[in-house]
Amino acid sequence: MSDTYDAGSIQVLEGLEAVRKRPGMYLGDPHDGSALHHCIWEVVDNSVDEHLAGFNDIVEVTLLPDHSLSVRDYGRGIPVDLHEEFGISAAEVIMTKLHAGGKFDNSSYKVSGGLHGVGVSAVNAVSEWMEVTIHRDGTIYRQRFEAGVRVTELEVIGTCEDTGTQISFKPDSSIFTNITEFDFDQIDTRLKETSFLNAGLKIVITDERAEEQHVSEHHYEGGITEFVRQINERREVLHPDPVLIHGEKVIEKGPVTVELALQWSDAFSENILCYTNIIRNRDGGTHMSGLRTALTSCINGYAKKKNLLKGDNLSGDDVREGLAAIVSVKHPDPSFSSQTKDKLVSSEVTGIVQTVVYEKLNEYFEENPSIGKLIVDKALLASKAREAARKARDLTRRKGVLEGGGLPGKLADCQSRNPEECEIYLVEGDSAGGSAKTGRDRRIQAILPLRGKILNVERQMHNVAKVFQNQEIQTMIRAFGAGVGNNIEDEGGFNTEKLRYSKLIIMTDADVDGAHIRTLMLTFLWRFMRPAIDGGHVYIAQPPLYQLSKGKINRYAFSDEERDDIIDDLKGDNPDAKIGVQRYKGLGEMNPEQLWETTMNPETRTMLRVTVKEAEETNRMFETLMGEDVPERRAFIERYAKEVTNLDI
Repeated sequence: MSDTYDAGSIQVLEGLEAVRKRPGMYLGDPHDGSALHHCIWEVVDNSVDEHLAGFNDIVEVTLLPDHSLSVRDYGRGIPVDLHEEFGISAAEVIMTKLHAGGKFDNSSYKVSGGLHGVGVSAVNAVSEWMEVTIHRDGTIYRQRFEAGVRVTELEVIGTCEDTGTQISFKPDSSIFTNITEFDFDQIDTRLKETSFLNAGLKIVITDERAEEQHVSEHHYEGGITEFVRQINERREVLHPDPVLIHGEKVIEKGPVTVELALQWSDAFSENILCYTNIIRNRDGGTHMSGLRTALTSCINGYAKKKNLLKGDNLSGDDVREGLAAIVSVKHPDPSFSSQTKDKLVSSEVTGIVQTVVYEKLNEYFEENPSIGKLIVDKALLASKAREAARKARDLTRRKGVLEGGGLPGKLADCQSRNPEECEIYLVEGDSAGGSAKTGRDRRIQAILPLRGKILNVERQMHNVAKVFQNQEIQTMIRAFGAGVGNNIEDEGGFNTEKLRYSKLIIMTDADVDGAHIRTLMLTFLWRFMRPAIDGGHVYIAQPPLYQLSKGKINRYAFSDEERDDIIDDLKGDNPDAKIGVQRYKGLGEMNPEQLWETTMNPETRTMLRVTVKEAEETNRMFETLMGEDVPERRAFIERYAKEVTNLDI
């Protein structure tokens, strides 16, 4: 590092060079797959904008064998005439200039999902190559770019009778390092949502990467009402038809429209999905705030008016328990917390959503009093259950579990008190716990052995008090030191800022029982400590399945395929060489040195971080696999059993 700091130290990144240098500022993390897939969303959003403007009803997305992807729409086609300021075609301006697009003055688009010209040019910048093909005015045009730089002029390649745009691109593997493959399921889920939010828009996804082509098609005339019905298709709903709310308010920048679909079921959690200009806002924002305030106020007001409430007001959690809702806002000039648009921050939206929901939901309750009463009764039941859980938690607190009144005796804590470097291993059984305690790095690694299988909390969501009474769950709560409960606004609710360890690592045997224990732990964390998962604090250790030895050489394999490769490598030129193969059935079979070397050494270990791509799909999975719906679980097993080639039973 040079000590000189002068004018020569200042770098100016021109054009799209800034995007290649810092892609995370524009598209998200390039290493975990989020930025890779965000490239698709940016391109698709532009096609959907054409639908919002009334010019396009079909979007075709194709995943190609060479790891590239194409998006085709049948809108107006990107303009190809000369841009006077830059002296190049409008298409090239859009593809190569940041903040260039037709969405600033609201004349070409009243609302848009793509945000002010950053998206497609940023995708161009991080692509090995990109080609744009435009059908417009009876002519087909094409232009190619590499690393965001033009390599051909906009050229005429034919004639046509249709209109539209096709953008094909291949992400640059030097930028997207860890995850370079497009995830079909993730794309399919996201584009299904997009189709729901745009009634009448047909989206076709084709995967041509395998020998057999896979096609998924989405087309929903019912829009968000169908969306809510699908969310609740496996649940017992309180009212058969979702409540549909629509309203509009004109602000200085133009009209803001609000559309909501609401339906309550017998579920124990809420599921609210928020969108702005058909873009998913994963972290909610001002539309979520407006909805929550209106729901609490409206339902409490209705309950008092009908003499259904005889005590304190119902809390927001009470009225939202079992609610599935889609909130879709269309705004002429929305503001987001970042380019990835995960959170809406336009302040005026709070009041608009709040007013629309309060007025329309009150009207609905007056016209449908029986449904209003069912929803209030559901909230009252939730309130009673929450009070019982609070008493159980208070009892747990008095025992010192939630107040840090002493750490559990079985915990072998680490020496460091810096949570950022500390990690805790949740280990199956005392035998493995003994090896882990001996082999660990005592400075930063804590070991918590758990006896047997913890309670299946999915089957106890109606009796949360029983969850807090479970000894192993109490032990985990006390060790983590961050409280319990997904609503951190509650006193004692789980708060990641109080976590004593930055990594919660589940380490179980590589067999069926170990997998079941791991699933039980994940179910508990999802239902009662979800911020730990959302914050990226939960990991799954990957112990080896085999030890392979030849003389004094010992190597480890984490799969059958790796085992076979290592055996071939150790044999070398001698096919008759004897290779010792030990199959580990449990962590307790490893001595401390082996466990450290293979599973716990931060320099060499392999761990899987637990992440959530789609909260609703995750909810469904826990309900199906861990809940009480036996027929649904049987159907799941029958549906996927054929994909399991090596089942350890």
